[in-house]
Amino acid sequence: MSLSFAKYREAISIAYQSLTLHKTRSFLTMLGIVFGVGAVIAMLSIGEGARQESLEQIEVLGVRNIIIRSLPEPKTEDEEGPGSVRPHGISLKDVDAIRSICTFAEQITVNWESDVEARTYQGSASIKLIGTTPEHEDIFNIRLTDGDFLTDHHLSATSNVCLIGSEVKKELFGFANPLRKLVKIEDQWFTVIGVMAAKTEALTGDATLPSLNSGIIIPLTTAMAKFPREITTSASRMGRRFRFRNQADNEYLDRSTIDLIAVRIDEGTDITEAASIISRLLSMRHGDQHDFTVTIPEQLIEQSQKTQSIFNIVMGAIAGISLLVGGIGIMNIMLASVLERTREIGVRRALGATRAMIVTQFLAEAGMLSVLGGLIGIFLGWALTEVISAYAEWRTIVSLWSIMLAFSVAAATGILFGYYPAKRAAEKDVIEALRYE
Repeated sequence: MSLSFAKYREAISIAYQSLTLHKTRSFLTMLGIVFGVGAVIAMLSIGEGARQESLEQIEVLGVRNIIIRSLPEPKTEDEEGPGSVRPHGISLKDVDAIRSICTFAEQITVNWESDVEARTYQGSASIKLIGTTPEHEDIFNIRLTDGDFLTDHHLSATSNVCLIGSEVKKELFGFANPLRKLVKIEDQWFTVIGVMAAKTEALTGDATLPSLNSGIIIPLTTAMAKFPREITTSASRMGRRFRFRNQADNEYLDRSTIDLIAVRIDEGTDITEAASIISRLLSMRHGDQHDFTVTIPEQLIEQSQKTQSIFNIVMGAIAGISLLVGGIGIMNIMLASVLERTREIGVRRALGATRAMIVTQFLAEAGMLSVLGGLIGIFLGWALTEVISAYAEWRTIVSLWSIMLAFSVAAATGILFGYYPAKRAAEKDVIEALRYE
């Protein structure tokens, strides 16, 4: 048994010597495997990064949420004169209608949004101010690193309290603890009651949410009472009345319109049907004025995942072709090597080498080429993912299973395409091989 193993070990040693004797040829032969493995790892890392982003989008937007967002008012040039108008976009009365009619609504929250300046004694920042309700925490899975979220008491008391995002904390407070510290938003002072954990920004179609990392959350009642928005009115539209700042201006203080409504649907309701009901309800209330969108984040994310799956299949096929080309390259070189070393094969057979030992020798050569090419390809694939992340700004995640898959396929490709030349070498007639010049 030990003698037999020694013979096979000798065959492997001869294979290694043959490869090192022709270093340049060996290197060029395994280039196909190198690039194939690198491409497989890079493509799988892009797909894994996209999958992780989709999971984070689901966490941010909520799998059972429906997002209603106001559309910007179209610009017109022929509207003149003050008048009583219906505001453009969704309002708190729409929220009341959804709450009273849509019994499948488990929770509802709203966003009032504005771009403002925030300042402290340590610094200042341009931030997104978000007025909302306590339900926002559960519906959008808000996590806090310090403090507490808004409560119903804060809403009823129109409290000057706020929660700040992770980026805002750095800009306004640096490394200091911001809890119970004061922040000046425009001309109002607010007490910090909580710090939100860093979170992925939700960028999914019309369901796009403002980044909480660079935002400040305050009670909805405080936002609408102390930061009124000035909007130009038009006499050409009819609707409910608002309090004008003065009779000469064509502006009013808008204390009812909001930017976003998020509705969490109970588990027993079909979310597509629920979105259709909400859309019809708001269309009737708005007189078919197209000033809002109704979005189901789950469907947008599913569509994004399908698109990404197609991308992964196409890129995986291209990477697979690279491995196939690499395998064919190994087979071609091995066939040429068999022909070149025909006399050597005859001598070895004449000295007692079996056909199995000849097969082992040439399979070992093919296996060494593919394994070494696979190892170099792993480093190439890792480098490609770093380049893609840096220049394309795509998220890439190199996972252990993608490395194992690419390496295994590379090794299998070398052995598969190396078997035929090895078999050809082993089947050569000993006498004819010895006569070969």
